[in-house]
Amino acid sequence: MTSYKVILVDDEQWNRDLIRTFGQWEQLGLQIVGEAEDGEAALKLVEETRADIVITDMRMPGMDGVQLMEQMHVRFPAVRMIVISGYDDFNYMKQAIRYRAVDYLLKPIDPKELNTILQKCAADLAAATQSRALPLELSRAIASARQLLHRHFNELNLAGIEHVLELLKADLGEALAQPAHLERVVTDLLLALKDMMNANSLPDDERAAAGSEVFSTAGKAVDFIKEQYRHALEQLIASRKYKNKLNLEDVRQYIERHFAENLSLEQLAKAFFVSKEYLSKVFKQEFGRNLTDYILGLRMEKAKVWLLDEQLSIKAVAEMIGYEDVTYFYRVFKKHYGVAPGEMRKNREV
Repeated sequence: MTSYKVILVDDEQWNRDLIRTFGQWEQLGLQIVGEAEDGEAALKLVEETRADIVITDMRMPGMDGVQLMEQMHVRFPAVRMIVISGYDDFNYMKQAIRYRAVDYLLKPIDPKELNTILQKCAADLAAATQSRALPLELSRAIASARQLLHRHFNELNLAGIEHVLELLKADLGEALAQPAHLERVVTDLLLALKDMMNANSLPDDERAAAGSEVFSTAGKAVDFIKEQYRHALEQLIASRKYKNKLNLEDVRQYIERHFAENLSLEQLAKAFFVSKEYLSKVFKQEFGRNLTDYILGLRMEKAKVWLLDEQLSIKAVAEMIGYEDVTYFYRVFKKHYGVAPGEMRKNREV
């Protein structure tokens, strides 16, 4: 199984969040590489990222789903289209069939149906690109590497990044004898780096282009990736380390972007080059709450908003704010608001 690129297209953020949460991306060898709010932006993303799968809503401002499918059919016929709509409309279904969409799913999305069709897309793409397919074990190794690289990057841990890439080089071994295989690995990891830079408000400047020699051996490919990650990490460190004083607004924005992750005072202090004691003191002075309470409050606010949308299951809401244990989420939520998540949903005025 190789790693195929997916784009989500919907004008409503919560719908994209829902699909992102329900999809078994890593298990299926898939990676979300971009999101768009209308068809025109989606076309640009497909061209930029060379996406393999597009999951689109039908009703959107500007270029809607039907117009997008029409353009995709002409310009990118090999891309798999999955249509999702809240309207059980025969005309929409007819258009989906006309432009050979892989499937047409109705809201609220059934996670099993979504993953079944994603699995079908992945299988179709694998069959179509069999000569470039990566071994399953290697595909999993790359997915695992992306996760670890993301964590180490946010922790400013260059040694950790280099260690992960060295392990990946060992996994690549002789399995990637074809330059096309190495090119795919390099592209995937550079797209992951681009996402990390965007998440940390870093300019995505022009990086050195990979020449053909980069794809001649696993060692050269990994060395190239190392250099790109090292350069980006230096940018991130410089943007934080050499400021005259700690910018608490930067800390707050970082928490806003990563609240669903396992954030800790120690991790934040290290990332912003201050002591835990200092960060704890000035954060509470600025925002009136300690850091742990602030993160909890942010999670609960997000949960309350998403719970009011009945198309989201309580389990999905829990996962979207970082709680894998739904029972624990129930306890925390009830302690915070005085009512259980289900009661909050029933009584919108609470």
